[in-house]
Amino acid sequence: MYQNILFPVDVTEQSSWQVALPVVLEMVQAFNAKLHVMTVVPDFGMSIVGQFFPGNAEDTLIKGATEALHKFTEEHIPSDVTVRHVITQGTVYECIIDTADRVDADLIVMAAHRPELKDYLLGPNAARVVRHSSRSVLVVRNDYKK
Repeated sequence: MYQNILFPVDVTEQSSWQVALPVVLEMVQAFNAKLHVMTVVPDFGMSIVGQFFPGNAEDTLIKGATEALHKFTEEHIPSDVTVRHVITQGTVYECIIDTADRVDADLIVMAAHRPELKDYLLGPNAARVVRHSSRSVLVVRNDYKK
């Protein structure tokens, strides 16, 4: 049923993957799907932002994110799972949607926290992905208990 599953994570924020990880692994193994694990780094492209960072800050950040994502998968993804690492740069929800289209994801699995009042006004990344993606999205709540 699923051939390509996208799993967006923030390797520095355990709540972005801890509860969703067992769910995504179960789905990947059940369907023998390829797992695309992605992370998003901020975009320094705006000149007003970029001028405050050294010239190689972007490259350093991407290299660090790549190393952290590989370490994450080595520690948390079983070796029998086919994994593709994806590093993107920009707005989180836009990068997730674009990556899902690029890798032809059948499903996006991502964690979401319990909504707070500010989230109803601004909309968390998970809600934006659900609203704007043409792909199926499974949102695993951080208060989910298996």
